[in-house]
Amino acid sequence: MVQTAYDRYVEFALRAMPLIRDVADKKPTQQAMPGSSVVFQLYTDLSAVTGTLTETTDPDSVALGNTSSVTVTLAEYGNAAIATRKLELFSLSDVDPAIADIIAFNMADSIDGFAQTVLRQGSNVIYSGGGTATTGVTGGSNSQITSANIRRAIAKLRTNKAVPRMGELYWVGIHPEVSHDLRAETGAGGWREAHVYNESGAGNLWPGSIGVYEGAMFVESPRLYNATDGGSSARVFRTLLCGKQALAEAVAEEPHVVIGPVTDKLMRFRPIGWYGVLGFSRYREASLFRIESTSSINNS
Repeated sequence: MVQTAYDRYVEFALRAMPLIRDVADKKPTQQAMPGSSVVFQLYTDLSAVTGTLTETTDPDSVALGNTSSVTVTLAEYGNAAIATRKLELFSLSDVDPAIADIIAFNMADSIDGFAQTVLRQGSNVIYSGGGTATTGVTGGSNSQITSANIRRAIAKLRTNKAVPRMGELYWVGIHPEVSHDLRAETGAGGWREAHVYNESGAGNLWPGSIGVYEGAMFVESPRLYNATDGGSSARVFRTLLCGKQALAEAVAEEPHVVIGPVTDKLMRFRPIGWYGVLGFSRYREASLFRIESTSSINNS
């Protein structure tokens, strides 16, 4: 008469909130027509005048420069699952809401990954520990992120005239295992906790905000890309620093959950999935920097 009991409530896997797509603040404003790609154009400014006018001479006209362009190529994305009639009848728990939740998160998770793949391949890179584009990050304790790396990237963004994202602050996406090293180095005198900064009148902060340092607002997430592609197969983390219009997005059909039709002969297969048509492209390289570094608590 003694039986094993099961909890009918099944928990979801641990998840990290998608955040990279929020960086894509450049979108079409006056799109001429539907198309497989969207071309954005930017004006170029005239060179500054360095001399004076002559009273009796009509100045020569100056030709305006050609525009530069950024193309966002759209693509179809999607995923699908099948809930069978047998599963619904025999399942210990109600699986339909769970499947819908899993599909919805897969949609957000996947789209965020597409955005990050584009964003993390920018041309402006700082290799912690003195690495170069040829050597990359060599590994070892000297390849961990430092305050000097952050200061240099922020200085470059300001030199590039990149517009900050929140007041005078740039946005930094940082992995927790890299944030660990940076905060251990900065000490209490430099780092300002997110709630302290918010109380000073900055308004709402991004989800995952952990603090403000060196002119940047830091958002911590395990979603930030890392791979064992450093020297001696060291794990290299990508920290992203962005101003406004670093990433462009064009959407033909916003990703959404789709309940498919039941078409099998016995009506046993119930499809559910997600579908969207969109694309991403780096819009202003001058508004984007990447720091590649190792972590003291995860080297492999």
